[in-house]
Amino acid sequence: MGDAFFLPLGGERYEATDHTTGPWNPGAQHFGPPSALLVRGLERLESAHPAQLARVTVEILGPAPVGELEQRSWIERPGRTVELVQSELSANGRTVARASGWRIATSDTADIATDGGPLLPSADAGAEAAFPDDWQGGYLHAIEWRSVRGAISSPGPAAVWGRQRYPLVDGEEPTGLQRLFAIADSGNGVSHFLPTADWWFINSELTVHLRRMPEGEWIGLDAVTLVGPHGIGTATSTLHDRSGPVGTGAQALLVRPRQAGGG
Repeated sequence: MGDAFFLPLGGERYEATDHTTGPWNPGAQHFGPPSALLVRGLERLESAHPAQLARVTVEILGPAPVGELEQRSWIERPGRTVELVQSELSANGRTVARASGWRIATSDTADIATDGGPLLPSADAGAEAAFPDDWQGGYLHAIEWRSVRGAISSPGPAAVWGRQRYPLVDGEEPTGLQRLFAIADSGNGVSHFLPTADWWFINSELTVHLRRMPEGEWIGLDAVTLVGPHGIGTATSTLHDRSGPVGTGAQALLVRPRQAGGG
């Protein structure tokens, strides 16, 4: 196992390590690391002017195997003030995920910036998070988790801090945005309220809106899951760094008993 989520293989090819393994299937990744890798691809697209990603949506098109991935990134719609950027990951010739992001030219609005909202209790004051007994996988242990409200091991809304123990890509320091996306896909797991042995609550996408770029190693996730009457739910999260909220995340969820199949 390498000391990173992904090992570069040259060009735009990467080998996923066991640190990416999700809690349900030892051969499939948790989508936190692939989401962060997609955002890294968007960040690496050159811009002609200072700009910031304001919205990123990750579409999950299938399981991401714990193996080799190939990445492709491009500017879909160039512009002087707003542009659409995209990145995709494929495995064995099959596209497993695609990210699209709106990148907006920055300007100085510090004098009119609004308060982001209340701070989460500090990660330093949090307790080491525990997980349900049937949750396994390298990803859960590759992140240092601190619970500050509720608990991952108990049902209901919860707030946690997470910090990567390993780089996203071997030999690189992750950006704040990469760190955020490595955590943001955990909203439905952090705020689950259904027994995981009996129910699926699988997200088909992740959408994050940002007001500013996160700073530092710790990312806060204040999450709640709500389910409607027809097998569809949402997990919504307020995303933090140590200075306060930086944006919001949302996931569309497929919710059904496990014996009914996983879609």
